[in-house]
Amino acid sequence: MIFIANIWDFNANEMKKTTNKRITIKIGSNVMTTKEGGVDLLRIEALAGQIAELRNRGVEVILVSSGAVAFGKNELKLNKKLDSVSSRQLFSAIGQVKLMNTYYDLFKKMNITCGQVLTSKENFGSRKHYLNQKHCMDVMLENNILPIVNENDTTSVTELMFTDNDELSGLIATMMGCDSLIILSNIDGIYNGNPNEPGTCVIREISSSNKKTIAGYVQTSKSSFGRGGMLTKCSISQKVADEGIEVIIANGKRDDILLRLFDNKENEVCTRFLPNKRGTSTVKKWIAHSEGFAKGEIVINEGAKEALLNSEAISILMVGVSKILGDFEKDDIVRIIDEEGNLLGVGKTQYSSKEAVTLIGAKKKKPIIHYDYLYLE
Repeated sequence: MIFIANIWDFNANEMKKTTNKRITIKIGSNVMTTKEGGVDLLRIEALAGQIAELRNRGVEVILVSSGAVAFGKNELKLNKKLDSVSSRQLFSAIGQVKLMNTYYDLFKKMNITCGQVLTSKENFGSRKHYLNQKHCMDVMLENNILPIVNENDTTSVTELMFTDNDELSGLIATMMGCDSLIILSNIDGIYNGNPNEPGTCVIREISSSNKKTIAGYVQTSKSSFGRGGMLTKCSISQKVADEGIEVIIANGKRDDILLRLFDNKENEVCTRFLPNKRGTSTVKKWIAHSEGFAKGEIVINEGAKEALLNSEAISILMVGVSKILGDFEKDDIVRIIDEEGNLLGVGKTQYSSKEAVTLIGAKKKKPIIHYDYLYLE
């Protein structure tokens, strides 16, 4: 493998210092592949060099990397056509080895030890599994190991899949209490129209005040290797920013993009989701991303809905519940919906569904969902 340049060798005194930062960097499939669909080893090498330099500046980096399927396709030529699930499992089983070997060899030459963290959506549905994952990566970071995270595509199929690695990177960034999440795609950010039409430009900042107007701009096309698109990136980014983490969507094909973002991100072409300065608790961060693991639904009446939406801190009482849907146990995640079926939020229930049904409308009972375990959409 030919190195472009020794960009990880630098004079630390001449570089802008960044300390006490923890970031998650997500590299998308289209960043790691060429236009022809092959693996872009030079681009991967360049990004690895930038990550090495950020670590030398004192930044803790967690890398969420796509590319296993692309590596597998590049390695194996099939004689017969497989269904989508079988081909994904096969390509990822082969490609994950190639992907990690590539990273291992690159980072070893930069005196960095990396470790693999394979996960699945199920691991975020249980608070115990969630904390076990967090502990694993905490230990890696404490010992100066670079965690490289990917979905276990060999076992994660259909409903067990993340939407894509954008969703996974958002979960990792919130779980690990990161300051920033950088999502590298093959475009410069979110545009205010079709990027191929003249006059359109990148929306440089998105905050709580303008986020509702963004959805109309987002293109819904998906990449050839990834499962998601810009709509997914926008949705995940808004949720992560609401939890107090800055999110940046930038073009991973641009030279030195990570270093330029850190040195002068205000002027670099990208889309920045400004963080909610209040942030949320670690438990609420877990619950915020748990809608996909919900075991049932709690329907609340109009009075409870009005109180819920007009107060900054309120629990959901049984007196405000009009219906219980689904079969769930105490401490399971459930959706909160109004009587028209609109999703209001998610939370951890303090009752099983069987017990809750007998208490509908009851007064002077403990909340079915305490405020500390409630996240409103």
